[in-house]
Amino acid sequence: MTELKGKIDFTAFIAATNANPNGDPLNGNRPRTDLDGYGEMSDVCIKRKIRNRLQDMGQKVFVQSDDRSDDGCKSLKDRAKKCEKLDNELKKSKPDKDAFTKIACGEWIDVRSFGQVFAFKGGKKNANNEKSNGISVGIRGPVSIWQAKSLSPVEISSMQITKSVNGDETDGKGSDTMGIKHMVNFAVYKIVGSVNVQLAEKTGFSQEDADLLKKALETLFENDASSSRPEGSMEVRKLYWWQHEEKTPAVSSAKIQRGFKINTVDNPKSFEEYDIDWYVDGCVEPEIEEF
Repeated sequence: MTELKGKIDFTAFIAATNANPNGDPLNGNRPRTDLDGYGEMSDVCIKRKIRNRLQDMGQKVFVQSDDRSDDGCKSLKDRAKKCEKLDNELKKSKPDKDAFTKIACGEWIDVRSFGQVFAFKGGKKNANNEKSNGISVGIRGPVSIWQAKSLSPVEISSMQITKSVNGDETDGKGSDTMGIKHMVNFAVYKIVGSVNVQLAEKTGFSQEDADLLKKALETLFENDASSSRPEGSMEVRKLYWWQHEEKTPAVSSAKIQRGFKINTVDNPKSFEEYDIDWYVDGCVEPEIEEF
């Protein structure tokens, strides 16, 4: 594994067409919006999609969704105990937190990328009649991602739907059940993130891991189709990737993001309606991928 060359900043622009990018469970699963009507995607949602893509690439992922579990584990503790080295640490009366951290970061790419909180209760007594005190370890990851925002306020359409078959016996009641499906007509969302070298050195996040992260962002919505996000309704259209030479560049992440000049569009219908330009004096030039 190659040591990370320098700090990384990245920005991705994604287009949503007749899709629900990230439903709000506290608001009838309507697409998330802020008080000004701009669409939002939570950082947790984006990290979930990145984890899924890394898993598709054959990488070992610790925080797996139940429907994508590839090791039969039903909980995070089961997955941790399935790792023999970690299990040996958990069996100790006083687990070594530094050793635990090193093992976990070496085992799972999402742990050394995003960090993880391991909080496990004490277990049964071992052969020496010593009971484990459990462990509580917080790992700070080098990859940080902001919640995504749409470039313009979003228009949301709602569709009444029905289920015409019963899930069980209903004592003569009708089978139709009413429901509502929500979608964003069209919107472009901006995803922003960075990779901190100092934290990467602590977790072992490498240049190869950074390349995998970049590939995951490029293909963020592969194998992500659902009834609320039909195939092709979500796509990455443009990716900016700044690979700095320094651990702490003279140009901050905030200044890099302020360097974007994007025209205002009311009721956009396509990605091409936006003119996206970027320039910051004295900053390394980004790699730009267009799709």
